Amino acid sequence: MAIFNPSSQTKKDASPFASEPANTPAREERPATADFTPTSTPPRPAAGSGAGAGVKESLIAANLTIEGKIEGTGHVRIAGQFKGDVNVKGDLTIERGARLNGSVRAEKVTVAGDLEGNIESAERVELLDSAVLNGDLKAGTLTVAAGSRIRGHIDCGWDEADTRPDSRADKAPADTRNAGKAGAKTDVEAVS
Repeated sequence: MAIFNPSSQTKKDASPFASEPANTPAREERPATADFTPTSTPPRPAAGSGAGAGVKESLIAANLTIEGKIEGTGHVRIAGQFKGDVNVKGDLTIERGARLNGSVRAEKVTVAGDLEGNIESAERVELLDSAVLNGDLKAGTLTVAAGSRIRGHIDCGWDEADTRPDSRADKAPADTRNAGKAGAKTDVEAVS
């Protein structure tokens, strides 16, 4: 035996919502879409110009694994796994727990996760306390936090066009593994 509310049977055409009139056209059903628009980052102070205002940041989220190549202008933040080369005119940040397998070219590289590959060109590299770098590094400046781990050759503070004589040629290289290698150059700033 079923019990029905007689008043509900007589109001079939009435809207269940009091604010909607009964003759409102049906809503168009569309599939849900995700917004993958890069987030805006605060403008960075650029040397000598106002460039950097409105620069976008692209994010590879923590639960993503992507294989490919990243090229372009803008900042990139990796919180997940990425396998491939990164070549950007902007900053690259590898978050704690993230992993990048590939070579890197960027203006500024900040590593808190794992980087398996070479940093081929960067104005500034910062290795945070949880950073692991397995590869060669070539940068204008390098900041290394206590606790970070590096395995590879480091060229820091040298410009390709720099033809000044090496004033440190008589000193032993800071990296003893490179003591027998010609051209081993190390200029490291340690922070704790």
